[in-house]
Amino acid sequence: MTTKPKSLLVQGYEVVIGFETHAQLSTQSKIFSRAPTAFGAEPNTQACAVDLALPGTLPVMNKGAVERAIELGLAVGAHIAEQSIFARKNYFYPDLPKGYQISQFEIPVVQGGEVSFFVGDEKKTVRLVRAHLEEDAGKSLHEDFIGQSGIDLNRAGTPLLEIVTEPDMRSSDEAVAYAKELHKIVTWIGICDGNMQEGSFRCDANVSVRKPGDDLGTRREIKNLNSFKFMQQAIDFEVRWQIEQIEDGFEIQQATVLFDPDTGETRAMRTKEDAADYRYFPDPDLPPLVIGRDWVARVQSEMTELPRVMAARFVADYGLPEYDATTLTQSKGMAAYFEASTKACGQAKLVSNWVMGEVSRRLNAGEAGIEHAPVSAAQLAAMIGRISDNTISNSAAKQVFDALWTEGGDVDAIIEAKGLKQMNDTGALEAIIDEVLSANSKNVEEFRAGNSKALNGLVGPIMKASKGKANPAQVNELLLKRLQG
Repeated sequence: MTTKPKSLLVQGYEVVIGFETHAQLSTQSKIFSRAPTAFGAEPNTQACAVDLALPGTLPVMNKGAVERAIELGLAVGAHIAEQSIFARKNYFYPDLPKGYQISQFEIPVVQGGEVSFFVGDEKKTVRLVRAHLEEDAGKSLHEDFIGQSGIDLNRAGTPLLEIVTEPDMRSSDEAVAYAKELHKIVTWIGICDGNMQEGSFRCDANVSVRKPGDDLGTRREIKNLNSFKFMQQAIDFEVRWQIEQIEDGFEIQQATVLFDPDTGETRAMRTKEDAADYRYFPDPDLPPLVIGRDWVARVQSEMTELPRVMAARFVADYGLPEYDATTLTQSKGMAAYFEASTKACGQAKLVSNWVMGEVSRRLNAGEAGIEHAPVSAAQLAAMIGRISDNTISNSAAKQVFDALWTEGGDVDAIIEAKGLKQMNDTGALEAIIDEVLSANSKNVEEFRAGNSKALNGLVGPIMKASKGKANPAQVNELLLKRLQG
């Protein structure tokens, strides 16, 4: 059951955020025509008669777009409507040839659902209102150096799935974490390539503030946020701006705003329209979209294992904490890397710690994905195997990992060449312990008098005498045996 979002106050105000995300579907052709959807073509070379709204043309539904919508619904646990309706959303822009956009209004194809994610180590859940199919508009091109504008209709008719949330987010951190999780889902199941720079995954944030317990404040919609970094900056600025306006005695006016990354500020673009302004009505050229249960079942049977399902399996099969499992399923590549390494060495938690820790840290520093990790899953498993069988210590393992990352090679050969094997000879270790005890009689007396911290003053010299090769667990065991004997 979804819990009510916790209040995170900013200067005594509660921040309220909802999202509308346009995911461009990964079909080869447009939603109502056979024109291609490839990115980067010369202007107006991928627009057919239907996209141009020439007289006598009629839209024809793209089955692939519908199936991708079904996949999203299944991935977020939503209801797939057995019958949904297409409507005309009327507005007049130069890049909209028909004078209306074909969308869904009263009965969308995907209804409800939720997206869960972690902010730090705290789990959050955002409820979805709907996800509906619609066509994209064209693009206005402004050539300032010649003082002219043009229209490129290559994007007109490109299939979109608009995913709308409840206003469940209470900070920019939560908003960014939600957007990243949704991005992961749509790219994982392959319905969208997720390229934010090319406009394949566009986020609009509806931001408002209110005093705790008050009704929802007036929202302003930040349009077309095309990076997670800018998303956080835009929301943070908008929150501060709205609070300042209210504190100065002004009312917030509903509006659509844009974020300028050069100034770090949002600016109003136009007054925000409501649904009534678009004069929605059912599109007479498109019959109701009917989706049978057998169709949904077939799509589900062909889907890849979902990240939330895989995370649950990692918890059940490998005994991982939920946080670890969710983190490891942030991408298919990372999940596969973890599982391959775990199957090779049988040490799931150790593998998880290394993948989420040192592997991820180095990849993030180089802004690289797991597929570019110079240490393979097999090499990581071999190294972890040497930790678990006490061949090397954790500190020695870091030296081995560094060598693997920078130079490659065989784990055992690196251990041998660097002289990193732990001292597991009990007799030799007992001799070192006896020498240290003789040289540190004060620590011995303090420990026997009840000062347990005095033990640390003995372990250090023992490790130093063994040149760091003694097994710490074995040192503690033998040392306690000597002291208590």
